[in-house]
Amino acid sequence: MGGPGWAILRVQAACPRSPQAPESVLQASDRTMFEIYRESGYGQKYRVVYFTELNEHNKEAEISRAMAGEHLIDGFLKDYGKETAKEIIDRFVAQLNHGDAVDLPRLRAELAPYTP
Repeated sequence: MGGPGWAILRVQAACPRSPQAPESVLQASDRTMFEIYRESGYGQKYRVVYFTELNEHNKEAEISRAMAGEHLIDGFLKDYGKETAKEIIDRFVAQLNHGDAVDLPRLRAELAPYTP
């Protein structure tokens, strides 16, 4: 196993008390990296970018936009259940853009089943 995208993350190493061994190994291709950020400039809307889903046509622009913005939270989503996690993130971003009070620990807790 070599080459980009095939790096193996050992969840057990990050969490030594994990009773799972081989089942807790994820390949980079089995997860999606995301970031929620606030745009810089006039609009200052909150946005989410899924870095590992970008293609060559939009990669540079999206990464530049996210880097210029104000970082809020980032992480990885397991591919299994990713669509549900995206719905949670979209709801959270909508609340931010409506000016509602949000709770980052609650977001992390809601996303926990979908993160490595």
